[in-house]
Amino acid sequence: MIDLLKHCTLCPRRCGVDRTADRRGFCGAGRLARVARTMLHTWEEPCLVGAHGAGAVFFAHCTLRCVYCQNHEISHEGHGREMTEEELAAAFLALQAQGAATLDLVTPTHYTPQILNALARARSEGLTIPVVWNTGGYETEENIARLAGAVDIYLPDLKYNAEESGRLYSAAPDYAAAAFSALRAMVEQVGALQFAADGRLLRGVLVRHLVLPGHRRESITLVRRLWEAFGDRIQLSLMRQYTPLYRAEEFPPLHRRLTTFEYESVVDAARDLGMTQVYVQGAEAVGTEYVPDFR
Repeated sequence: MIDLLKHCTLCPRRCGVDRTADRRGFCGAGRLARVARTMLHTWEEPCLVGAHGAGAVFFAHCTLRCVYCQNHEISHEGHGREMTEEELAAAFLALQAQGAATLDLVTPTHYTPQILNALARARSEGLTIPVVWNTGGYETEENIARLAGAVDIYLPDLKYNAEESGRLYSAAPDYAAAAFSALRAMVEQVGALQFAADGRLLRGVLVRHLVLPGHRRESITLVRRLWEAFGDRIQLSLMRQYTPLYRAEEFPPLHRRLTTFEYESVVDAARDLGMTQVYVQGAEAVGTEYVPDFR
């Protein structure tokens, strides 16, 4: 599996660098997985957190360059420490022992081989909680295929429907095409939503979408596209927590907060379509206090 790093094509950028020789491509990741933090995370969707929280593992580096990234210290600057596969497996098991409802792998794509090896080790040592692939959505169908049997829940953050938005805000003009292609592969792989009696999600796809200021119409088009492609086979989480951070001031209208009208217009569109599996957020979800401390 680690041989995949010799000519790295894990994400749609397909840089082709030899990461086993510690060469770096667009994402900046090297041979070993770099982890910024592990924690019980209670701010994820209710179906993922249970009584004690999701067992979040925040990986450093990223295949995207979102100008409004709330985690830019780790995604762009690479803060964190390198961990071997054995250390990763131990971290997964420690989160389960602390009562985590799920294993929440945050921004994992560029560490796919290391994570799969660590998951195999952890499962041989007693890991049983559902594994969540918490991704920015910028994936390849080939990489999703590698995850079959290892990932229970896909949690893609579907950012844009327009090519220009991907280019301008995340340095990824092919974002929408790649993300929707990967999403279809995710749904085909894990199938219909499966819940435990207490409401915890055991298997399926939960799509997140952060509504951006000035992009209400794009969000409505994206929601309609999701409904037409997948209906209620997926869950949708419409997020209103946008906070102007990092370089957002340089990219109006991202320099301002989302208005109530903008957010509720997208929620209304989802409901008008007949969507029933939808999470919505209150205005109290906005603010930097919901961003984990990576210092």
